[in-house]
Amino acid sequence: MKIDFLTLFPDMFHGVLNESILKKAQEKKAVTFNVINFRQYSTNKHQNVDDYPYGGGAGMVLTPQPIFDAVEDIRHRAKSEPKVILVCPQGERFTQSKAEELAKEDHLLFICGHYEGYDERIREQLVTDEISIGDFVLTGGELASMVITDSVVRLLPGVLGNEDSPILDSYSSGLLEHPHYTRPAEFRGLKVPDVLLSGNHKLIADWREEQSLRRTFDRRPDLLETYPLTDKQKALINKWQNEN
Repeated sequence: MKIDFLTLFPDMFHGVLNESILKKAQEKKAVTFNVINFRQYSTNKHQNVDDYPYGGGAGMVLTPQPIFDAVEDIRHRAKSEPKVILVCPQGERFTQSKAEELAKEDHLLFICGHYEGYDERIREQLVTDEISIGDFVLTGGELASMVITDSVVRLLPGVLGNEDSPILDSYSSGLLEHPHYTRPAEFRGLKVPDVLLSGNHKLIADWREEQSLRRTFDRRPDLLETYPLTDKQKALINKWQNEN
């Protein structure tokens, strides 16, 4: 996969893209990153990339010319048509299923804006996907694009040491992940559940499934509204509801 970032603040990306899983993904040649300051595409003699909004109002708006030229240049040099992602509060809420969808792409291009917003022609003519990471406003799109990138890249084949890891993550199955324990078996009087020490893989799998369902029931019951519950799971939920 190739991922390009159009930004006015390229230095924000250095630490995130060159540490942990994202660093390992590059070393394994699963992904390449290219951070581009789109100010260099400005044809304005002062290299301005923003201007006052027509009709008045607070703040500055990113002008179309530098971003259009940058995207067109990347498309011209690309081996495959990139998916152009605008990160903004008005976009589709980012989810694990969206991450899985993006992980199937060969080329992602993030447009990271600042100031009050974008000229609407950028949104209308260049963008294939608009994504929001939550119902709040950030200073710019850089942090959001890095969050999305981290979520997507870890799903690429060979990036994680254990191929089952992304499958078992919270939200990948539609439920929250079950609790985890490691050594020692007892710590400050707190013991690991006996079933996990039993060596019985069937009992362990059943326990994890029930714990995953219970955690979702307690913390994110909204996820159960569309989850295809089995009869066994429905019976457990009815039991917990009666207990409450």
